[in-house]
Amino acid sequence: VQLVESGGGLAQPGGSLRLSCAASGFNFERYDMMWARQAPGKEREWVSRIRWFGDGQYYTEAVQGRFTMTRDNAKKMVYLQMENLGVEDTAVYYCGRARIAHVHFAAIGDYLFSGQGTRVTVSS
Repeated sequence: VQLVESGGGLAQPGGSLRLSCAASGFNFERYDMMWARQAPGKEREWVSRIRWFGDGQYYTEAVQGRFTMTRDNAKKMVYLQMENLGVEDTAVYYCGRARIAHVHFAAIGDYLFSGQGTRVTVSS
Protein backbone atom coordinates (compact mmCIF):
# COMPACT_ATOMS: atom_id res chain seq x y z
CA VAL A 1 0.00 0.00 0.00
CA GLN A 2 1.49 3.27 -1.12
CA LEU A 3 -0.17 6.59 -0.45
CA VAL A 4 1.48 9.88 -1.36
CA GLU A 5 -0.08 13.09 -0.16
CA SER A 6 0.54 16.49 -1.72
CA GLY A 7 -0.92 19.96 -2.00
CA GLY A 8 -0.26 21.33 1.44
CA GLY A 9 1.27 24.69 2.12
CA LEU A 10 0.67 28.03 3.73
CA ALA A 11 -2.77 29.58 3.56
CA GLN A 12 -4.28 32.64 5.12
CA PRO A 13 -7.32 32.38 7.34
CA GLY A 14 -10.35 32.18 5.10
CA GLY A 15 -8.28 30.77 2.27
CA SER A 16 -8.43 27.51 0.39
CA LEU A 17 -6.22 24.56 -0.41
CA ARG A 18 -6.71 21.33 -2.32
CA LEU A 19 -4.95 18.23 -1.09
CA SER A 20 -4.30 15.21 -3.28
CA CYS A 21 -3.42 11.62 -2.49
CA ALA A 22 -2.01 9.22 -5.08
CA ALA A 23 -2.61 5.56 -4.33
CA SER A 24 -0.82 2.50 -5.66
CA GLY A 25 -0.10 -1.09 -4.76
CA PHE A 26 -3.69 -2.18 -4.26
CA ASN A 27 -7.09 -2.26 -6.00
CA PHE A 28 -7.96 1.30 -5.14
CA GLU A 29 -11.53 1.19 -6.42
CA ARG A 30 -12.46 -1.44 -3.81
CA TYR A 31 -11.56 0.50 -0.68
CA ASP A 32 -13.03 3.28 1.40
CA MET A 33 -10.56 6.09 1.96
CA MET A 34 -10.00 8.56 4.77
CA TRP A 35 -8.30 11.89 5.29
CA ALA A 36 -6.91 12.39 8.76
CA ARG A 37 -4.81 15.12 10.33
CA GLN A 38 -2.41 15.55 13.18
CA ALA A 39 -1.88 18.93 14.75
CA PRO A 40 1.24 19.67 16.80
CA GLY A 41 1.02 18.00 20.17
CA LYS A 42 -2.23 16.23 19.37
CA GLU A 43 -3.27 12.77 18.29
CA ARG A 44 -4.17 12.02 14.71
CA GLU A 45 -7.89 12.56 14.09
CA TRP A 46 -10.12 11.64 11.24
CA VAL A 47 -11.34 14.44 8.99
CA SER A 48 -13.34 12.80 6.23
CA ARG A 49 -14.16 9.43 4.67
CA ILE A 50 -15.45 8.40 1.30
CA ARG A 51 -16.97 5.11 0.24
CA TRP A 52 -15.23 2.96 -2.35
CA PHE A 53 -17.92 3.65 -4.94
CA GLY A 54 -17.65 7.40 -4.58
CA ASP A 55 -21.04 8.33 -3.20
CA GLY A 56 -21.18 8.62 0.55
CA GLN A 57 -18.89 11.10 2.22
CA TYR A 58 -18.59 11.72 5.92
CA TYR A 59 -17.01 14.63 7.74
CA THR A 60 -16.04 15.40 11.26
CA GLU A 61 -18.10 18.22 12.69
CA ALA A 62 -15.19 20.65 12.71
CA VAL A 63 -14.91 20.63 8.92
CA GLN A 64 -18.50 19.96 7.89
CA GLY A 65 -19.56 22.44 5.25
CA ARG A 66 -16.01 23.64 4.59
CA PHE A 67 -14.19 20.53 3.32
CA THR A 68 -15.16 18.29 0.44
CA MET A 69 -13.64 14.88 -0.18
CA THR A 70 -13.77 13.31 -3.61
CA ARG A 71 -12.12 10.45 -5.43
CA ASP A 72 -11.26 9.45 -8.98
CA ASN A 73 -11.09 5.68 -9.19
CA ALA A 74 -9.73 5.75 -12.73
CA LYS A 75 -6.78 7.87 -11.62
CA LYS A 76 -6.45 6.22 -8.19
CA MET A 77 -6.62 9.58 -6.50
CA VAL A 78 -8.45 11.10 -3.56
CA TYR A 79 -8.79 14.81 -2.96
CA LEU A 80 -9.68 17.11 -0.13
CA GLN A 81 -10.90 20.55 -1.08
CA MET A 82 -10.59 22.81 1.94
CA GLU A 83 -12.39 26.13 2.08
CA ASN A 84 -12.61 28.88 4.66
CA LEU A 85 -9.52 27.61 6.44
CA GLY A 86 -8.91 28.56 10.03
CA VAL A 87 -5.81 28.40 12.20
CA GLU A 88 -7.32 25.33 13.84
CA ASP A 89 -6.90 23.48 10.53
CA THR A 90 -3.12 23.69 10.82
CA ALA A 91 -1.86 20.11 10.82
CA VAL A 92 -0.17 17.42 8.80
CA TYR A 93 -2.79 15.73 6.64
CA TYR A 94 -2.67 12.05 5.77
CA CYS A 95 -4.75 9.84 3.56
CA GLY A 96 -5.54 6.32 4.60
CA ARG A 97 -7.07 3.18 3.18
CA ALA A 98 -9.64 1.00 4.90
CA ARG A 99 -8.09 -2.27 6.04
CA ILE A 100 -10.69 -4.44 4.28
CA ALA A 101 -12.16 -3.92 0.81
CA HIS A 102 -15.80 -2.89 0.46
CA VAL A 103 -16.30 -2.59 4.21
CA HIS A 104 -17.39 0.68 5.75
CA PHE A 105 -15.21 1.54 8.72
CA ALA A 106 -15.66 4.69 10.77
CA ALA A 107 -12.76 4.38 13.20
CA ILE A 108 -9.38 5.77 12.30
CA GLY A 109 -7.81 2.60 13.68
CA ASP A 110 -9.34 0.64 10.82
CA TYR A 111 -7.42 2.59 8.21
CA LEU A 112 -3.86 2.13 7.02
CA PHE A 113 -1.65 5.20 6.67
CA SER A 114 1.59 4.77 4.81
CA GLY A 115 2.49 8.24 3.53
CA GLN A 116 4.51 11.10 4.96
CA GLY A 117 1.56 13.43 4.94
CA THR A 118 1.34 16.97 3.65
CA ARG A 119 1.65 19.94 5.96
CA VAL A 120 -1.02 22.62 6.04
CA THR A 121 -0.29 25.84 7.86
CA VAL A 122 -2.98 28.46 8.25
CA SER A 123 -1.59 31.76 9.38
CA SER A 124 -1.84 35.43 8.63
